[in-house]
Amino acid sequence: MYDDIALFVHIVQQQGLAPAAQKLGIPAATVTRRLQRLEASVTRKLIHRSARQFTLTAEGEIYYQAYAGLVEQLEQTQQQLSGELNVLAGPLTVLAPSNISTGLLQPMWSGFIKTHPDIKLELILSNSVESMLSSGAEVALRIGPQESSMLYQKRLGSLTTVLVTTPRYLAISGEPKNIDELQCHRLIGTNTLAKWNMVNSETDVEQEIRPRFSTLVNDVKLATQLVCDDLGISLLPSSEVDHLINTGKLVRVLESWQGPRRDLYAVWPSGKLLSARAKCLRDYMGSFIHQYESDAQGL
Repeated sequence: MYDDIALFVHIVQQQGLAPAAQKLGIPAATVTRRLQRLEASVTRKLIHRSARQFTLTAEGEIYYQAYAGLVEQLEQTQQQLSGELNVLAGPLTVLAPSNISTGLLQPMWSGFIKTHPDIKLELILSNSVESMLSSGAEVALRIGPQESSMLYQKRLGSLTTVLVTTPRYLAISGEPKNIDELQCHRLIGTNTLAKWNMVNSETDVEQEIRPRFSTLVNDVKLATQLVCDDLGISLLPSSEVDHLINTGKLVRVLESWQGPRRDLYAVWPSGKLLSARAKCLRDYMGSFIHQYESDAQGL
């Protein structure tokens, strides 16, 4: 029965019978037959399945939560005994935010792939925080500490947030002379920074601002583009705007003031042994982000 339970866990993690069959290298008909056998043995339907939709029943959700961790631990123990966990080759599934991964961290992913060509990186990008258990990912890159006690996390570094706009906007609207004058300007906000906790790098003075936004969006890239279109001032991550500042497209506003730092974390499920591949990526990400911080500080 264990084999059928393990198969059920893989079906849930792959979000379908066909994807599970492909990942495990067994016929789809076998997957269907064994799932039916498991449901018959527990006298409960575990999965609602149709051609277009995959959802767990209430009983299926309970069953998955009860066995997913045990199945993962058993499979990892088997891998460790066979030496698979210690090999820098094979598949590695990773979750990461879209914006930063296609911007600042794009060279990091390319560098890792070039350095470790035998690791088959499956990088799943999303700006939503997807559950690691349901995704089947070994490790994730996250912005900010995670609240779940089911996760281990290691801080890799941090990014600053800075006030930016375009030279044209300043030519039309004038430049704020102090932090209080920001409220007289058109401010573009993101929902991740609903209030601006600012720190003056020269005086260490702290000031909290609750901006009256002229525009509020839930995507950092869109906020950056709106600023580039001369529509106002925004507090944005340095990872999004450094290259635009270097080319003159954007300029810093009130340069002595910085917003909150955004901490980057490597995250993985608690109770799970990290493979050598995942440890390698975790350390590689840490080195890359540390080097970025050092370069940004001119060290």
